[in-house]
Amino acid sequence: MKILQISVGIIRNAEGEIYITQRAADAHMAHKWEFPGGKIEAEESPEQAVIRELQEEVGITVTSLQQFDKLEYQFPDRHITLWFWLVDGWEGEPWGKEGQPGRWVAQRELVTGEFPPANAPVIEKLILG
Repeated sequence: MKILQISVGIIRNAEGEIYITQRAADAHMAHKWEFPGGKIEAEESPEQAVIRELQEEVGITVTSLQQFDKLEYQFPDRHITLWFWLVDGWEGEPWGKEGQPGRWVAQRELVTGEFPPANAPVIEKLILG
């Protein structure tokens, strides 16, 4: 059983839009949309991990963030802990640095079914938010 700690950023601009990216064809939950982020390394805090991951994946330098949620999710082959950070300050313009598609979507127009199931409670909270 894999045990993973994942830290992700909910990048929200002044217009209330959120930047999402699409998972690769060969990834777990292929082709689903997601909030960019990734695994927390052994020497990192969840906050340090999301700052590093957003630089690597979408090319932004985070200047302001706050914890939005933390969820545990059990898949048949893995247990994941997801740390969600609301990122409302950054330098640069997010883009798919690793070749992944990305797009801005209005916060209230996020569609739960387009994301991995572990994201559902956070998306519902954002839609109501």
